[in-house]
Amino acid sequence: MKLTWCTGRLQLREPFRISRSVMHERDAVWIDVSHEEHIGHGEAVTSVYYDLDLSRIVTQLEALRPVIEESEDPDELLADAQRWVTLDPGLRCAVDAALHDLAAKCRGTIVRDLIGAPSFETARTACTIGIVDTAQAVRTATELTGRGFGVLKVKLGDGTEDATRVAAIRAAAPDARLLLDPNGAWEPDQALRILEALEPHGISAVEQPIRPGSPADLGWVAQRSPIPVIADEDAQTVDDVRELGSSVHGVNVKLAKCGGIRAAVEIIETARSAGTEVMLGCLVASSLGIAPAVHLAGHASWIDLDGHLLLAHDPWDGIGGIDGTLRLSGRPGLGVLPRSSP
Repeated sequence: MKLTWCTGRLQLREPFRISRSVMHERDAVWIDVSHEEHIGHGEAVTSVYYDLDLSRIVTQLEALRPVIEESEDPDELLADAQRWVTLDPGLRCAVDAALHDLAAKCRGTIVRDLIGAPSFETARTACTIGIVDTAQAVRTATELTGRGFGVLKVKLGDGTEDATRVAAIRAAAPDARLLLDPNGAWEPDQALRILEALEPHGISAVEQPIRPGSPADLGWVAQRSPIPVIADEDAQTVDDVRELGSSVHGVNVKLAKCGGIRAAVEIIETARSAGTEVMLGCLVASSLGIAPAVHLAGHASWIDLDGHLLLAHDPWDGIGGIDGTLRLSGRPGLGVLPRSSP
């Protein structure tokens, strides 16, 4: 097998603000793993929060190249993930995606069927409204629901203007399911006060209302909250999810933070065994970066796979979503193709 890669930049349509940062763009590394006539693709994106930059990605890929190229079987590498477990999770996710893409293509099947994930026809995804002024939030909500989105996720901040913005979005989108995400901006007591105030607006769930690192405090909030609580930053690994147990209502599984498809499936099984629901989430990424999670959509109660929809130009195609609905193309592997050479 052969490992190659190239780099590019993903520009957002507009600045994306959350409680801890504002994002304008991300660097991306597109990975190819080839075997005979087949090529598997994967994508790693840089992240300040996860301390993953281009230099770190390339250094790790250079060290990984001999491991990939000494093997003649993608299934062997997938079965022996310990050989590349030292990679940062975001890069491990990209390699995992490329190997699954390659293995499925070698069999002439799609990744969903290769891994035995539940079948589905289409998957309704949320689209995220960043922290903007109320008027802009209303315009965005109206535009999104007009395109067919039935689920909106609203980023929240310190709580000072959140209630006004959520109320206005609810009025503009009375039939939409609303998800809230303050990205850990609140203290536990503050979280309960805010969630009690927002509960009359018919909120489906809230992600990580308090800062990560205190799962017991998150469980304390979840047990008292009138709105279901989903762990995000506190649910990065299978050990995190075991520790949370049934103390929260759901866990957000992001492949780029847990290390890829196999790790995600283990987390999903662990959460389900505790009676905890599953959300599928993502980072800002192209359709290639989002596609692996789409193949797991049959596992999820909530789907938030909109990272590619926030881009000014998506260099890959094959999962849809512009109308609020994700669809597998049916092509072997992950089912995505480049719109143009990355």
